[in-house]
Amino acid sequence: MTENTAKTPKSDAKEPAFSLQINAQYIKDLSFEAPGMPQVLLEMREAPEIGINVDVKANKLDDKNHYVVDLSIGIKAEKKDDKKTLFLCELVYGGLVTLEAPDTHVEPMLLIEIPHLLFPYARAIIGNLVREAGFPSLQINPIDFAALYRAKLEQQTKSK
Repeated sequence: MTENTAKTPKSDAKEPAFSLQINAQYIKDLSFEAPGMPQVLLEMREAPEIGINVDVKANKLDDKNHYVVDLSIGIKAEKKDDKKTLFLCELVYGGLVTLEAPDTHVEPMLLIEIPHLLFPYARAIIGNLVREAGFPSLQINPIDFAALYRAKLEQQTKSK
């Protein structure tokens, strides 16, 4: 009989403490415009072109590790043939969070992980709003918030 005697190395260094709590989620701003209604419904023959803009902002509220994360999603739908605007939708979906983490991890947590948690709710709000406005269902694909964060860091580096 063979016995595994491999030992895991012990570390005297403490693991950094992470604590994350989403205290509240809310609609901070919501706007929907359908300038050509109801005529555009009669004219729409194919799926529209959809442009989506996403932005994330985070701010510290107080000295008790409370932060606000705002996930902004803007959508513009246009007819493919004449570029006529079908609808415009803008949502700022906020999250009030308590975050305790090492300083080097705070910004990535706020700009990657929290938006990743908020996104499904924001997507559902927009999808329901578009459908209730009389347009075909809109499904927003998942967003790579890590790529957005890296792009924001690159932009900041280039502007310096």
